[in-house]
Amino acid sequence: MLDHIGLPVADLARSRAFYEAALEPLGYSVVMEVSPEETGGAGHVGLGAGAKPDFWLSSGGALGGRLHVAFAAPSRAVVDAFHAAALVAGGTDNGAPGLRVHYHPNYWAAFVLDPDGHNVEAVCHIPDIADC
Repeated sequence: MLDHIGLPVADLARSRAFYEAALEPLGYSVVMEVSPEETGGAGHVGLGAGAKPDFWLSSGGALGGRLHVAFAAPSRAVVDAFHAAALVAGGTDNGAPGLRVHYHPNYWAAFVLDPDGHNVEAVCHIPDIADC
């Protein structure tokens, strides 16, 4: 069971602004911050869909490669809203909202690249009501 994930970023303020906007449709917001003074090193921003942060951004530089992270969405409309919000926040389109039937018949997802080039996805596995 996954408890949380951390993502190193090149510019913590820029990534914080991007993720706050992009993940807002999914119910995520900043729920905790830890300063470099508190850690003696990197600064951290924890986002979550409730009181517990489960998605962390950390200063100190991006990874050498691209990380992929997928957030569960409760509906296809929320996937669409995530994609739109992420693009407005400065993300780069990496796959418009739509079905990805090569995964399974109800895999509705959208992909964006964040400011560090990480591949961020929102996905809904629930069939569209119109399809029922």
